Amino acid sequence: MKNIPLILMGCGGVGRQLLQHMVSCRSLHAKLGIHLRVVGVCDSKSLVVASDVFSMELGDEILLEVCRVKLDGSSLLTLSGSGEFQVFANSEIPKRIIDIAALLGKSTGLAFVDCSASSETIGVLNRVVDLGCCIVLANKKPLTSTMEDYDKLVSYPRRIRHESTVGAGLPVIASLNRIISCGDPVHRIIGSLSGTLGYVMSEVEDGKPLSQVVKSAKSLGYTEPDPRDDLGGMDVARKALILARLLGRRINLDSIKIESLYPEEMGSSVMSTEEFLGNAISLLDKNIQERVHKASLNGNVLRYVCVIEGSRCEVGIQELPKNSPLGRLRGSDNVLGIYSRCYNEQPLVIQGAGAGNDTTASGVLADILDIQDLFP
Repeated sequence: MKNIPLILMGCGGVGRQLLQHMVSCRSLHAKLGIHLRVVGVCDSKSLVVASDVFSMELGDEILLEVCRVKLDGSSLLTLSGSGEFQVFANSEIPKRIIDIAALLGKSTGLAFVDCSASSETIGVLNRVVDLGCCIVLANKKPLTSTMEDYDKLVSYPRRIRHESTVGAGLPVIASLNRIISCGDPVHRIIGSLSGTLGYVMSEVEDGKPLSQVVKSAKSLGYTEPDPRDDLGGMDVARKALILARLLGRRINLDSIKIESLYPEEMGSSVMSTEEFLGNAISLLDKNIQERVHKASLNGNVLRYVCVIEGSRCEVGIQELPKNSPLGRLRGSDNVLGIYSRCYNEQPLVIQGAGAGNDTTASGVLADILDIQDLFP
């Protein structure tokens, strides 16, 4: 049986779903000769770690209890383990994690799985890379930080996986890496990489007001608690930056042209979510309706996309032919078209559910299993 020791950072929706997936897949993984040995789980304020990381692990009952505690909004500090594990708080966490990485990184190996949405994990990840650890990311922020941070994280390409940073469980990164590694030059990428904005744009195409569509999307759970976090385009920009850097573009987030669907005077520093959804957002309806109408006269539709071509890297609304892969997009799916020498006239198209805790966690789990050959 091959043991893969791992530490999970982040116990939000994706992190909890990942723990549940690992527990439910025990018999399947056993048939594959693999055991995922969780030695630590942490959130932003506390760390639960097996009392002896060499010989012990956090058992399935403990992992499921972690899920229950976090779902209730409680702290991991409330867990009691009768000697099976220890719980550390705040300032102790980075040192404890680095100590575990030093112990296991170059002996049994250790996978760091970042399912948080925080930039505060970057420092720890940079340190553990040098200690021989593997990194699996659903968190986009480490890969969209400075070029110095990025170079550090990808300095050992075999030891990093981050499929779920773009397109949740879709094989976007793997497909792009396969194309790049065989010397097929990618000259254009265009994609709808936000399930929220994909849904919004396909609904306004049917003549519904933007304000109504955004409120419906929020009630369906498609948007962040503040829908402006989706409508501002920053999430799509981070995904575009990850793809651009994979192609060798040495650019930062501020190099990307980002079109927001709302003006600065409707930003979160100016008005509350309630004010935005109350009266303000309806002021945006007319402009979007006019753009939808103009596009339809040209036989086109509007989609919120990222485009990477040459030195160009931008995200925003574009007119696209109705019969193109992105023009046919309906609902919250993600669609990505990759154009290269081999995929010139007809792009390689990747489409499917590109959001959701379940889908994203499945992508993370697949990434963990993908690095199994690096463990003894």
